[in-house]
Amino acid sequence: MLKVGIIGCGKIADSHVAQIQRIQGCEIVGVCDTEELMAKQLYERFPIKGYYTDIYTFFKSAQPDVVHITTPPQSHLAIGLKSLEYGAHILVEKPFTINTDEARILINAANEADRKVTVGHDAQFSAVSRRMRKLVKEGYLGDAPVHLDSYWCYDLSDATYAKALLADTQHWTRKLPGGLPHNIINHGVSKVAEFLHSESPHVIAHGFVSPFLQKLGETKIIDELRVIIHDEKGTTAYFTFSSQMRPSLHQFAIYGHKNGIMIDEGKRILLKLSGYEFKSYTEHFIQPVIYAKQYLGNLAYNLRSFLKMQFHFDDDKMQLFKSFYQSITDGTPLPIPYREILLTSLIMDRIFEQVNRNQQGNPSR
Repeated sequence: MLKVGIIGCGKIADSHVAQIQRIQGCEIVGVCDTEELMAKQLYERFPIKGYYTDIYTFFKSAQPDVVHITTPPQSHLAIGLKSLEYGAHILVEKPFTINTDEARILINAANEADRKVTVGHDAQFSAVSRRMRKLVKEGYLGDAPVHLDSYWCYDLSDATYAKALLADTQHWTRKLPGGLPHNIINHGVSKVAEFLHSESPHVIAHGFVSPFLQKLGETKIIDELRVIIHDEKGTTAYFTFSSQMRPSLHQFAIYGHKNGIMIDEGKRILLKLSGYEFKSYTEHFIQPVIYAKQYLGNLAYNLRSFLKMQFHFDDDKMQLFKSFYQSITDGTPLPIPYREILLTSLIMDRIFEQVNRNQQGNPSR
C-alpha cells in the first residue's frame, strides 16, 4: 500500500484528496498545514488517518512514501527539499518552483536522493490530450511538428479566486515574478514545451493590463499575454493568455507537414485537421461533412465516457497521480520528463523577464 501525504490544506488540496481516493493501492496517511484549522477541516471531511501542523511530526508519524505539495509556490523548493530529505517522492502543484534555477535544484536533489518528482501539469493527462499524443506517435502529422498554437485563458469576471486577488493587494499571487499568469499559464506553456526540440528556445513576449482591469483601477496585474516561440530546428509556436477574450479558450493545435490536430480541453473535443484539399468547389462541401462527422464522433466518445462513469471532474489529475504512483511502484517512466518541466519553467522565465522589463519602462501600460 502506497502511503500518501499532503502538505498545504487550501482549496486545491481538496481536489488532490478527491482524486487520490479513486486510485487503488494507496491511502492518505496524513495532511499538514501550519494553520491547524486548515489541516483539521481537511482531515475531518475525508478519510485521512491524521493531521499535523509541523513537517517534522508529519514525517515522523505519518511516514508517507509520496508527498503532494499544495502550498503557494514560493515555498515549493524548501518543502520539496525537506520532503526529499525525509525520503519521500514528491508531486508539486504548478507552478513547479519560482524559476528555473530552483527547478534544477529540486530535480538534482531528487536524483541525488534516488527519489522521483513530478509537477501538477494535469491538463497534459486529459482524455483529449492522451488521444492527441497517440495520433502524434502514430505519425498522423507526417513528421516532426512545424507549428504549435496554444490558448490558455482565465475568466476574471466572475471567478472567486479572481475577486480575492483583485481585492487583496497582498495576495500571494501578486508576489510571484510573473504575477497572475505565473500561477495559470503552466498548462498552456507545457503543451508547447512537450513538442519543442530546443533546450533554449527563443521567446518574444508582450504583456499588458487589460482595459477591463484598468477601468477597475488595477495597474499592476498583467492579464493579457501574447508570445512567439521558435527553436533552432524551425518549430514555431504561438501562446496566448487572456482574461478578456470570449470564448475563454483552453485549446491546443499542432501542425505537421502532412496533417494537424486540434484539441479543446474545455469541450473535450479532438479534431483531425487533414492537409489534403479537394478539387474545385467540392472542398466547400466535403470538408464540412468531414468535420460534422468528427464532432458527432466526439459526442459519441464523451457520451460513452459519461455512461462508463469516466467523466469525472479533474479526471486528468487522477490520471497524472496514477501514472506517477506507477512510476514509483512499478518503475515505469515518469509521467512528465524532467526536460519538459525545466523547459516549461525556462519559457515562463523568459516571458516574465520581458514583460516585467517592458512594464517598468512603460508603467502606464
